[in-house]
Amino acid sequence: MSLKLAAVTLLLVEVAASGDTSFIFNGFQSSQYNLTILAELTSNGLLKLTNGESLQEGHAVYSSPVVFKNSSNNGSAFSFSTSFVFAIRPQAAELSGQGIMFVVYPATKSLTGLPSQYFGVFDPDSVGNSSNHVFGVELDTSMSTEFEDINDNHVGIDINDLKSAASAVAGYHNDDGIFNALRLASGNPIQVWLEYHGMNKQINVTLAPINIDKPKQALLSFTKDLSPILEENMYVGFSSSTGMGTASQYILGWSFEINGQSQPLELSQLPKLPRKGDNKHKGYKKVVLAVALPMISLMLVLLVTLTVNHVIKRKRFSEQLEDWEQECGPSRFRYKDLYLATKGFREKELLGRGGFGKVYKGVIVIAASKTEIAVKRVSHESKQGVREFVAEVVSIGRLRHRNLVPLRGYCRRKGELLLVYDYMPNGSLDKYLFNKPKLTLNWSQRFRIIKGVASALLYLHEGWEQVVVHRDIKASNVLLDAEMNGRLGNFGLARLHDHGSNPQTTHVAGTFRYMAPEHIRTGKATTISDVFGFGAFLLEVACGRRPTEKTEEWLDNANLADWVYDFWKKGGILEAKDQNLSTDSETEEVELVLKLGLFCSQSEPTARPSMRQVMHYLEREVPLPHLPSTFRHHTQDLPNPASPDRPLLQTSVVESILSGGR
Repeated sequence: MSLKLAAVTLLLVEVAASGDTSFIFNGFQSSQYNLTILAELTSNGLLKLTNGESLQEGHAVYSSPVVFKNSSNNGSAFSFSTSFVFAIRPQAAELSGQGIMFVVYPATKSLTGLPSQYFGVFDPDSVGNSSNHVFGVELDTSMSTEFEDINDNHVGIDINDLKSAASAVAGYHNDDGIFNALRLASGNPIQVWLEYHGMNKQINVTLAPINIDKPKQALLSFTKDLSPILEENMYVGFSSSTGMGTASQYILGWSFEINGQSQPLELSQLPKLPRKGDNKHKGYKKVVLAVALPMISLMLVLLVTLTVNHVIKRKRFSEQLEDWEQECGPSRFRYKDLYLATKGFREKELLGRGGFGKVYKGVIVIAASKTEIAVKRVSHESKQGVREFVAEVVSIGRLRHRNLVPLRGYCRRKGELLLVYDYMPNGSLDKYLFNKPKLTLNWSQRFRIIKGVASALLYLHEGWEQVVVHRDIKASNVLLDAEMNGRLGNFGLARLHDHGSNPQTTHVAGTFRYMAPEHIRTGKATTISDVFGFGAFLLEVACGRRPTEKTEEWLDNANLADWVYDFWKKGGILEAKDQNLSTDSETEEVELVLKLGLFCSQSEPTARPSMRQVMHYLEREVPLPHLPSTFRHHTQDLPNPASPDRPLLQTSVVESILSGGR
């Protein structure tokens, strides 16, 4: 890899290469720097890495190599710590550039990376190479599917690669252990602490707003021996980049120390960020108001004259809006906008019918661009639970994962609720599996969808600020985007609770043949009951069959799990695979999915794996355990409802609104 030093070299006080390095900068003085065109030092001491242009990169690097290990230490990397304050100010709220990386790289190389998702550190040829000897912590404000980012607002530990070795949603824990989310591109200053402990090989990354002391609990902890990564002499500094989205990215202060705790920054001495919005925008607003006010007056006169038509139109687009909904902000859509987007909810735009309503395709303008959406209309007559439901819709709308269908928001009007999703052009997965599909997915496509849904569930269970239990995992709730990637949707039955807390007992909800037996008995949905539903989903995809079907092969009350298990007992589990799959399908992967489907479908909750273990099995990082000879599926113990593959109806609005497919 060739790395290039392109923007700013910090010409700081030299420290002998043989000694421990320690420095602190509470703001940056112009006399200490030699600036080039891609970075800027403001008059009040801000280090401005990018200035709001697209596809830009900027670097700031300590002038002397830092000694990170030597032969007298048996080649082990020294402990080190650093803290710094940064701010990212996007030019547009939806497009916030790429982010900032604290980077450690060999003194024998220079930074020659590309902008956009490469942070100015790597390029397509160098990323992922073990010869890089690069360690970094990314503050990433743009989700890159290429590097498997968890969302567009996360912190990642990078080792020779931009596929982070560990990552977490940006935020911090208060003294009570409660997680508080932080928006990296909020424009406000945020402090970062990074520590590497050479003895126990522990890397800790902590974030907090500038006005809050360092939290006791790290945001991200990762065990990794950096000795093979770090060379004896390394440069340390910052690299940042923008893509098509632009942002001004600042460093306000920086402290660093080898073999010790970096000195605390003097926050009161740090330079101030520029005020949001400058004078030229104020002048522009005055001009706009001067033009707009007469136009508004004219419009008011015209509106007064529109008597009967005006009243009729208001009734057509009237909707409910209560005081507490003001807090929902952009998550609430206007009924009028959804009506126009779907061309009046006309039949031609109908995508399908679910258990609780119809779904329509629409086109709406969001952030100045036309966006295809799916709008689900569901009826509700009772106000009980609506506030809690809306609160959960708003929370779920903040989920960000490449294998989730984004839930953009909602609208309430008279006796109905409208849910707004991103439109998925290839529809739901079930139409490619069942009832003699016109288009059959090959095994490679199916296995990619399986791993995508598994990754999404791991994110819901462990990767977000709260635990999200989906409660209705099945092929009809997995939608396919334009590239045929699987995206888990339909969060109407989802339940949220804090990490470390127990889920609350509630009404039974879900689709019978996908529901864990303990959930049906107790009403308590957990991440491990989600795993049961995922097991049924695995068997659906591999076998091309629903969990229950009326066929001559199956006896009364038989189900897919029992059917596959019988093949396994006879030593021919591959005979259960979908007959539409070609004979040269990846037999090892098909067998793995069939066995894993049984493994997840066991009646005993403690016998099922977690979704993190499931991912290890799917990636073949660990072998799948042997299936027990006393396999039990819940259908031996539970009654068979009249419609086993329909969602169970609930008395709570919160728990019933979106079930029954898209």
